[in-house]
Amino acid sequence: MSNDLSEQRRETIASRLMAGRPVVAAALAAEFAVSEDAIRRDLRALAAEGRCRRVYGGALPITAATRPLAARADEATAAKRALARAAAETIRPGERIFLDASSTHLALVEMLPDQAELTLVTNAPDVAAAALRRGDVAVLLLGGMVDAAVGGCVDAVAVQAVVQVRLDRAFVGACAVGDEGVAAFHHADASFKRAVIARAGQVIVLATTDKLGADAGYHVASPGEVALLVIEEATTAAQRRELDAAGYPRLLIAPVA
Repeated sequence: MSNDLSEQRRETIASRLMAGRPVVAAALAAEFAVSEDAIRRDLRALAAEGRCRRVYGGALPITAATRPLAARADEATAAKRALARAAAETIRPGERIFLDASSTHLALVEMLPDQAELTLVTNAPDVAAAALRRGDVAVLLLGGMVDAAVGGCVDAVAVQAVVQVRLDRAFVGACAVGDEGVAAFHHADASFKRAVIARAGQVIVLATTDKLGADAGYHVASPGEVALLVIEEATTAAQRRELDAAGYPRLLIAPVA
């Protein structure tokens, strides 16, 4: 019975967070007549499931700007795999490539050409781990403090590390893609991405349709800096015309297999 009550309490808290309401541990403890430790356990469990973001004294709702990489990995998998498959075909043997912290790039890791003597540079532990499991890719993981919302290292340590690397091509994550270019939700993330772009021979962006025309506050790259923009087959003709007009040099349509 106690477990049932705990589950009911946790779901009640989750429903409030899903409605966009922050929660305070002390207030929840008083409301449900339980200890703050019990509430903290609830919030830790919800955070582990990607349903909230823990902060001092409580938790905040998850938004597009704060959803952790692990929580995004199982969303729109068919579209991400299609983008990854199309992007992987552009990679040449022996290249040094950068994969940004991105759930789409997690899908790209398994699509990389086999035994191609690639060196994969990344700021994302999840991407590095996936590449190491392949066993045929050399991996350079850029250090620094991991930003849980971004899913990778984007601080000054990471920037200092990336400026020492030359990249044949960089797959840069995008929170928004539009007529002004590529943008990110977080200032530090945008600054890190710009440092990556400065070291790359070619910049490639994989964009699911929800990124097109989205709003993100920090500029990453102008359309002309993106050598290849890989988009979904589901992208409308009007969206493709807008991207062409914005000045993206090349669009690659990724068919769903």
